[in-house]
Amino acid sequence: MLPLSNKPLIERHIEHLKKFGILDFYINLHYLPELIKNHLGKGEKWGVRIHYSYEPVLLGTSGALVNFARDLDETFIVLYGDVFTTINFDFFLKFHKIKNSHATLLVHKTDHPEDSDLIALDKKNLIYQFYVSPHKKRVINTDLSSAAIYILEPDVLKFIPEKIPSDFVEDMFPNLLEKGFKMYGYLSAEYTKDMGTLKRYEKVQKDFKRLNLK
Repeated sequence: MLPLSNKPLIERHIEHLKKFGILDFYINLHYLPELIKNHLGKGEKWGVRIHYSYEPVLLGTSGALVNFARDLDETFIVLYGDVFTTINFDFFLKFHKIKNSHATLLVHKTDHPEDSDLIALDKKNLIYQFYVSPHKKRVINTDLSSAAIYILEPDVLKFIPEKIPSDFVEDMFPNLLEKGFKMYGYLSAEYTKDMGTLKRYEKVQKDFKRLNLK
């Protein structure tokens, strides 16, 4: 609900994704759930359908999908609530389909690899290793990290535990890799930043005005 140019980020998510034909939204709630529900309603204002789930105890980034698993029966996008992006999802989805990928992660170079979760890709952008922070030793073969936007196929949902917390990068994705699932990294220079701290939020606000982002 934090505003960017007088409009909540979550509203910008809906407007941006709708440009690419995405009409069904599944929003997981925890903190101040009624504030979000009262603002967005069922999505009529934007011509979309919004479905909610309330999570009294947080189950982690991947665990949050458990309550929606029954409805996610086709290719779907996961977008974290504190990430602002201008990415072209048509291109992102096309890459995912061409690669016949089970899970495709938006990745970008990080300027602080020493304390980031890192991802190693081969020459075809196939993911072959995850390095979860904190690192036991310096990682020298990659400076790529997850941008917290994923395209997933429904068959990966069966690997999410139902009653215990789980995280995409720490738990689910390494597990999928170990089981032989094809996972790819999608490199894009389009603007994508997380706003998870006050400093990062202020940075995105400045970039929004400076770059005339929409």
